[in-house]
Amino acid sequence: MPPPSRLALLTAGNPPPLRLLLQLHAHLLVSGLLSSPSPFASRLVPAFALTELASPRPLLHALALLASLPSPPDSASPYNLALRALSLCPHPHLLDRHCLPLYRALLSSGSARPDHLTFPFLLKACARVRERFYSGGAVLAHVTRLGFNSDVFVVNAAMNYWSVCGSMADARRLFQESVVRDVVSWNTLIGGYVRKGLPGEALEVFWRMAEEGTLGDLELGKRLHEFVESNGVRCTVRLKNAVMDRYVKCGSLELAKSVFERIDTRTVVSWTTMIVGHARLGTMHDARKLFDEMPERDALPWDALMAGYVQSKQGKEAIALFHEMQEAKVAPNEITMGRCVALGTSLIGMYAKCGNIKKAICIFKEVPEKNALAWTAMVRGLANHGHADEAIEHFRRMIELGLQPDEITFIGVLSACCHAGLVEEGREFFSLMDSKYHLKRKMKHYSCMVDLLGRAGHLDEAEKLVNTMPMDPDAVVWGALFFACRMHGNITLCEKAAMKLVELDPSDSGIYVLLANMYAEANMRKKADKVRAMMRHLGVEKVPGCSCIELNGVVHEFIVKDKSHMDTNAMYNCLHEITLQIRHTANVIDISATGIL
Repeated sequence: MPPPSRLALLTAGNPPPLRLLLQLHAHLLVSGLLSSPSPFASRLVPAFALTELASPRPLLHALALLASLPSPPDSASPYNLALRALSLCPHPHLLDRHCLPLYRALLSSGSARPDHLTFPFLLKACARVRERFYSGGAVLAHVTRLGFNSDVFVVNAAMNYWSVCGSMADARRLFQESVVRDVVSWNTLIGGYVRKGLPGEALEVFWRMAEEGTLGDLELGKRLHEFVESNGVRCTVRLKNAVMDRYVKCGSLELAKSVFERIDTRTVVSWTTMIVGHARLGTMHDARKLFDEMPERDALPWDALMAGYVQSKQGKEAIALFHEMQEAKVAPNEITMGRCVALGTSLIGMYAKCGNIKKAICIFKEVPEKNALAWTAMVRGLANHGHADEAIEHFRRMIELGLQPDEITFIGVLSACCHAGLVEEGREFFSLMDSKYHLKRKMKHYSCMVDLLGRAGHLDEAEKLVNTMPMDPDAVVWGALFFACRMHGNITLCEKAAMKLVELDPSDSGIYVLLANMYAEANMRKKADKVRAMMRHLGVEKVPGCSCIELNGVVHEFIVKDKSHMDTNAMYNCLHEITLQIRHTANVIDISATGIL
């Protein structure tokens, strides 16, 4: 027999077999643990209640144990689990005898109170007792008095209680009075009407459910569809469309297709529903085929097909479809326009990142009703490709149109100023972020400004900006200052930036190499040697330089002093001849004499 310290583990999770539970109960009795308040007894109650539900013995044992506890449980959990077991019990006489008494025991316990889980189990059990109208009515009065009539789980259980009792008027009343509804609420009401043999009312609720976009539960859709067909209910195209929509949203395209094929006069909604179904599965070829077969179209199927292309990341097809729509003189709705703008914005960014800025510009011109995101994508694309003037022009045009730039927009325009060396414009835009648009500057904005000021030789201003940043500068900011100082020969500030970079990443060989090279170029040999000695002491090794060249579709990769290529000797001989010619025709610095690593 396990010690008491392990009893909690044995009664946790899935309940053990009945034989072991009886042994545990006997052990608790013999050891005296049941004669005083103990958590073990409370845990045995649900374990007994939920084991071997087909047999009445464990449930009766749980009820007896619950009634004999030296002190009532301090929560409703043991009572709730016993009620759950009663609601699932296949023996009606146990329900009649114990359902309401168990609830009364909970109310009279003094330490436990009914909660939102109590009533769903209790009402499910009440729906199966002989005096269900009396018992259920009393419980529902308690639901209202205790304030649980706004809990969606309790309301759904009450609706199910009335529908099982055959009182659909009461179930409908609860449904209409409910502030919050979920799919279960709708399904409960529809299922009640189906059980009652009221197809008209079931279809009415089903249609309302479809209109409110709450469709779900594939099995309920099948039941309703079968019920309609088996009872000879007149099934209109409108209803069939709703059934198709339910199947599509549940992911059963084959069932939707079977309904679609039996519709004699298909509406635009019928076709569009099937297009949406194929688009959800990514079968865009079939979606396009259905679209082409449509006898007439409004904006709805165009938008559905375009959404499918966007979802499948087929941007070119979506843009082409939008142009087809314009040629067909179909007026796009707001959804289509918004989708086209979002798609165009994505394509602008994609083409710009791939290096095709001309294509990005063409798409930008074709995007209708451009929003701030589209303008931002274009500003950033132009800036990244070195078209600073065009980027700034687009930014100013965006402002003139009354569109609100965001942090990303300013990264684009500040990058443009940096590439073109437009210091005054950069200062203006950097100031506008805070003074006019109240945008919080981020690390990238500061790094752009430090780079811009540093390249232009405004090193003191760049250093001041770094020192007044509201956050700790990262390696990009210090790197921008370092390269600017090296460019303009400010050794002191360059050393400061280099030390900050070393603090941020002591293992980065690049900064040591650059610092040593800077000292060598300034004829500061001792400091250059000191940096190289520091590298050796810290075990930092210089990463070999690497270069690639593509020749006849084959990429060849080389590193410093690389001799692994099959044509190494021929290539080195060629390089030697080229070097001799360069030295003969131009005044070239002997790199080896500078001590550069």
